Amino acid sequence: MSLTDILSPSDIAAALRDCQAPDSFSPKKFFQISGMSKKSSSQLKEIFRILDNDQSGFIEEDELKYFLQRFECGARVLTAAETKTFLATADHDGDGKIGAEGIRSLISK
Repeated sequence: MSLTDILSPSDIAAALRDCQAPDSFSPKKFFQISGMSKKSSSQLKEIFRILDNDQSGFIEEDELKYFLQRFECGARVLTAAETKTFLATADHDGDGKIGAEGIRSLISK
């Protein structure tokens, strides 16, 4: 399964266009534009599984910087500041990684 099986390719493209410039990425806005904020809990779980590149059950900082590239291989890499902000926003227990619940709670805010 791929992200385009769950999310509209045009919504993904619009979300990526919105954050093309370095330091313009906002997780909440990205989730809204991409349509992720309208998905069911089971769909979000599947999206998380796809985004978890090493299938560890968590998205770690080194995976997070390539977050946009999971949606489109030519997308930019998140800046260090964007990565740290994203991690701090979704890492609820301070362990340096984001679980599925962290992403779901961030999307539903």
